[in-house]
Amino acid sequence: MNKQFALIFLTFVVCFSFSIPSIAAEKGKAILEYKHDVTGDGKPDEIMVYGIPFKGGSPYYQKVWAEIITSEGQKLKIDYEGGYEPKLDFADLNHDGVKDILYSSATGGSGGIYNYALHTAKGGKVKEIPLPTPLAIQGYFDQDFVAVIKIPGMKNAITLDLWSRRKDYISTGLYQKNGQLNEPTELMIDPIAFFEVIKIKDKEGFGLKGYRQISGAYHADQLGVVETEWYFENGEWHPVHIEWKATDYKKKEKKNR
Repeated sequence: MNKQFALIFLTFVVCFSFSIPSIAAEKGKAILEYKHDVTGDGKPDEIMVYGIPFKGGSPYYQKVWAEIITSEGQKLKIDYEGGYEPKLDFADLNHDGVKDILYSSATGGSGGIYNYALHTAKGGKVKEIPLPTPLAIQGYFDQDFVAVIKIPGMKNAITLDLWSRRKDYISTGLYQKNGQLNEPTELMIDPIAFFEVIKIKDKEGFGLKGYRQISGAYHADQLGVVETEWYFENGEWHPVHIEWKATDYKKKEKKNR
């Protein structure tokens, strides 16, 4: 009987000792502190951002969350994806008269892509607001060292003369020396890399501006960026301005080839 009691006690001690680190870890590290009215009562709420580093001193947070203590003492929590340098931005993006909460953190990848999440806490209730759906952009290489990009919302396709990059494309087997494309090849179109809150021209209030990189044969072979301004209206995001900005590279006129 004593042996059974000792075994049970030892098992309890072992289990409890293993549970302590996980409980402590869930407390996380306080990263940021904000004061904004996100519930709509006209009084500032306290917003704390916490994270659990991947390892002791790692700048990458494997888990991130925000805790909101409202002016009435109510406690709210929003869980986020991990990442580097997490932060919150506050703006009324759904135009209901209350500031929304835009989370971002860097993924650390080569494309400079960020994690994002948008929430409202109006009335003390947390609700996620979907982010804009990326445009269905099409891009491909064409004969004679040319790339073609078709962007919804833009009347004409974009044609890029890539003659100045021909040596690289020939060496990688994309093209033959005469400009013949070896096989149909699509361009590399990234997801939306990051958003920023902006004032939308001729619209009331704020919106989001998204940036998408388009590359050629490999990611470092950057061709340009699609910048899209989005405005939330009638429960949906609408693109109100789309602009193509080509990477600054030396072009060679066809007549000089």
